[in-house]
Amino acid sequence: MTTASSAARSSAQASDPFSIPFDERIKEALDNKTLKIAIDRTTNNARDKRAAAVAAWPGFAEARTLGKSIKQHVIDHLDHYLVEFEANALRSGAKVHWASTSDEACAIVIDLCRKAGAKSVTRAKSMLGEEIGLPHALEDAGITRVETDLAEHIVQLAHDRPSHIIWPALHRTREEVAELFRANHHKPQNSDDIESMVASAREELRGRFLAADVGISGANFLIADSGAICTVTNEGNAELTTTIPRVHIVTAGIEKLVPSLSHAMVLLRLLVRSATGADLTQYTTFHCGPKRRGDRDGPEEFHIVLVDNGRTKMRNEGLADMLRCLRCGACMNHCVVFRQIGGHAYGGAYPGPMGSVMTPIFNGLEKSHDLPQACTLNGSCQEVCPVDIPLPTLLRGWREKSWREGLEPQIVRQSLGFWAFGARHPFLYHIGTRLAVRGMRLFAKGGWIRSLPLASGWTRHRDFPKPAPRTFMEEWNQQQRLKAKG
Repeated sequence: MTTASSAARSSAQASDPFSIPFDERIKEALDNKTLKIAIDRTTNNARDKRAAAVAAWPGFAEARTLGKSIKQHVIDHLDHYLVEFEANALRSGAKVHWASTSDEACAIVIDLCRKAGAKSVTRAKSMLGEEIGLPHALEDAGITRVETDLAEHIVQLAHDRPSHIIWPALHRTREEVAELFRANHHKPQNSDDIESMVASAREELRGRFLAADVGISGANFLIADSGAICTVTNEGNAELTTTIPRVHIVTAGIEKLVPSLSHAMVLLRLLVRSATGADLTQYTTFHCGPKRRGDRDGPEEFHIVLVDNGRTKMRNEGLADMLRCLRCGACMNHCVVFRQIGGHAYGGAYPGPMGSVMTPIFNGLEKSHDLPQACTLNGSCQEVCPVDIPLPTLLRGWREKSWREGLEPQIVRQSLGFWAFGARHPFLYHIGTRLAVRGMRLFAKGGWIRSLPLASGWTRHRDFPKPAPRTFMEEWNQQQRLKAKG
């Protein structure tokens, strides 16, 4: 690919990732050997830490059941808790805004920034912000955006998109990050070790924290009985984002509600262990309204933008289970597909199994009908989900809808039609499988098939194991005959 075409492709992906077909996005990811190294470094570590944390907590299963019931209760009584949260937030001095769509949410934030006379804003990592396109909206409005999370800072320098909801720069190796910092920081580091790079980022960002007029954050939880919001970070960047500027703006999905602080603590323990394998995130902070008389710090204005953006639709159209999601990232860390292609290939703000369920809501099934197909349905995602979301079931639901609406390519529909015909006629099916097994063995060398007609999508990036000499049914019948004789 030429430099010009690569630049054009990157520009197209940034403006509309779905403008490039899914199979091409997959091919590009699988061809990127560095990407696989970066994914393995992070997800392998995450899986090991989560397993150790769960094993060390005897009450995990009970807490998981409780966490599921807390979130489900809120979803079932969402109207009640939204009203309660708004009343208590207003009582604390906060101002509450409601947004039905992503455009409305961005417009509210931009308007608040302009009223504050903001020339620059700091932003703590927020997947809701990515979902509604807030970074681009701020840039289009001419407002300087400073990403304060280290990984988001890396993504911003690279003019990139996050590829994981916990580790947005998962797709970048340490070596690539060192080059980015050398090219963009005013005082770049001389060494490629992590400590030097963190020090370089701190030097670059700390002054911009202090100069920001507005701080924008997300919220991990909205506490209904107090009107408070909870942020969870590992770097302390959220506290600097929300405390120093004159104005603090929170953007949060309406599903983030919990009834009380005690309920939030149950979910926090599940969230952190599932996300990073820690007992508790280093910085867990509750914000409740603006600075009061006598307070030493805090914002003068505190705004909360509650965003629907398809959540009510999910609740009403059979996807309510997805609203329990804590955004821990465990499903993608354990997904055999995500660990091969990374997050960008999914196209939407949310990658992995959770993204394959949510993206059709945000971007439309016609654009994203390939995503539910990118799943083996092995169930690992549901098994590790801290609130037991039935992700495979939800993905099958999208597959069925896509089929009913005729979104699958004609060649796929015809191929499945041929297969279904054969499956309904056992004699033809057995003949076909015998021929296929024996034919495939002709292409094997050293126990593996490295190229196979009509299967380049598989063999382009991986070898196919040489099949057994006989089909399963042939082997089964042979075993039955031997038993009968013996």
